[in-house]
Amino acid sequence: MQSQNPLIADFVKLANSAAGTFAGMSREARDGAREKLKEAMGGLDFVSREEFDAVKDMAAMAREKVDILEAKIAALEAKLADKA
Repeated sequence: MQSQNPLIADFVKLANSAAGTFAGMSREARDGAREKLKEAMGGLDFVSREEFDAVKDMAAMAREKVDILEAKIAALEAKLADKA
């Protein structure tokens, strides 16, 4: 039968308590940092990915229309130059 040394048992309990305390402190620090970051970022205006993609698509369509209109204008200008 193995005998328990009370000094070692107390040391093990102390080490386990310290590990739990450090884990709790780490968790609280992480949560606190996350909360501070949310507060700091809250004042900034961000758009969602869906909004960004929608505006990007609208800009691409507008660019295509501009290219078509530029081609039509160039054709009309060429016709005017031929008549003159």
